[in-house]
Amino acid sequence: MEFIDEKLSKYAEKHTTPENELIRSLNRDTHANVLAPRMLSGHLQGRLLSLFSKMIQPKSILEIGTYTGYAALCLAEGLTKDGILHTIDINEELETRIQKYFNQSKYKNQIKLHIGNALEIIPTINHKFDLVFIDADKENYSKYYDLLIDQMPSGGIIMADNVLWSGKVIDQEAIDTDNDTRELDHFNAKVQSDPRVENILIPVRDGIMVARKY
Repeated sequence: MEFIDEKLSKYAEKHTTPENELIRSLNRDTHANVLAPRMLSGHLQGRLLSLFSKMIQPKSILEIGTYTGYAALCLAEGLTKDGILHTIDINEELETRIQKYFNQSKYKNQIKLHIGNALEIIPTINHKFDLVFIDADKENYSKYYDLLIDQMPSGGIIMADNVLWSGKVIDQEAIDTDNDTRELDHFNAKVQSDPRVENILIPVRDGIMVARKY
């Protein structure tokens, strides 16, 4: 869901650094051949993720929810030369497609794809993450946050996608009746009240919560 007029959205994309050819190809492929292509981060959000990563220059990144690998490739652009990005997805059916694009990237030796349950995999990865991007099952956002925040260094960033949930987070009926909406509203409140972080909710695409650890 876009929160501004479609023409303004197109204008914003026109005045944003373009996608490179690899992620442009992945974008087209996902829309043509994969279910639910709106799950893809896309041009504007992808460049935002890339810019954050380049500003932070993380040595280690964690992505929870790979989908087809678009956001991972954007985030990898900011890695230090010896940095690594771990990305986790539960859908094994997408593994071959994801790996095909990772293998074409200059970051192919810096990206590690994990297939399985993120709550089980994260404790097995021996890294303190400088940057985390959460874009997976909404009901577990708070669990991912709680699992990671104490392990992150001062200045570490957690970004969480879809936190406006097509506007449902301001609809009390949706909060009362829909579990994902309720959990996202709870997650937003948790971050807002956490004294360990400073945060901003950015209304890009479906909303990105950005929390920086003090």
